[in-house]
Amino acid sequence: MALERPVAEHRDAAAVRSSTGRYRATDLRDSWRRFASSPVAVVGLVLTAVFVLVAAFASLIAPTDPFSFAGSPFEPPSGRHWLGTDDLGRDVFAGVVHGARTSLFVGVAVAGASLVIGTLVGGVSGFAGGKIDDLLMRLTELSQVLPRFFLALTVVALFGPGLTNMVLVLALTSWELTARVARSGVLAVKELGYVTAAEALGSSPWRNLRAHVLPNTIAPVVALASLQVGGAILIEASLSFLGLGDPNVISWGYLLNNAQSFVRRAWWMSVFPGLAIAVAVLGVNLLGDALNDFWNPRSRSSRAVG
Repeated sequence: MALERPVAEHRDAAAVRSSTGRYRATDLRDSWRRFASSPVAVVGLVLTAVFVLVAAFASLIAPTDPFSFAGSPFEPPSGRHWLGTDDLGRDVFAGVVHGARTSLFVGVAVAGASLVIGTLVGGVSGFAGGKIDDLLMRLTELSQVLPRFFLALTVVALFGPGLTNMVLVLALTSWELTARVARSGVLAVKELGYVTAAEALGSSPWRNLRAHVLPNTIAPVVALASLQVGGAILIEASLSFLGLGDPNVISWGYLLNNAQSFVRRAWWMSVFPGLAIAVAVLGVNLLGDALNDFWNPRSRSSRAVG
């Protein structure tokens, strides 16, 4: 089969790498060279790394409290306030920097939760087959038809604004595609020779799934999860823009919500948070696209042909 050879080669390479540390290091260097040779990968990695560092060191980059008064209202960008001040005299630069923590936290938390849920559902569904597969796939289809944004809008409106509610509802409505990708990978791998041999040697089904099947199917799932980070950031920003975010937590959507009444008078209040959202989502999407091309040779070859 077309999928069998890449998976088998991946397994054989892993076996060789486990026997000699020198080959493992060489293989990692070769893989990094191939990844770094893509301009899309480099740009996506750099942009993502910049925002991660900004979020991690926000207190050092912008020591000013984003909720405190730092100057006169509506001060334009200057040497004193790089991105200007808002209607209450709060520093916009501090808001954008500290808002990166909230927005990236939501994106990573939602993507991580959907990765775990989708991988477990898809892996068990594909490996077990039969009635379990039918039941889990019907559950996946039911969840997939739910409008994620409007469901999140309804839950946050009913139970109150807050990051916890937002992350939970987004995570519980964004795992379906991950489950389908994981199931497809498991179906392609579970009948291969080394899986059958492990089962014949007495390996339990759970151990077989965990040790032999999922490791050879996880790569495209991880690439998909990286793409979901951007979607979660956009939904969080949209909900906060509508006033359904946590008013006690600074985020890019919160800044946009506060700026919507002053677009003409103080353009900087909306432009800079909007740019932060656009560039951050662009970075994680480029990185996810590059990871998909790196782990999926068919995607890479089809783009070359196109």
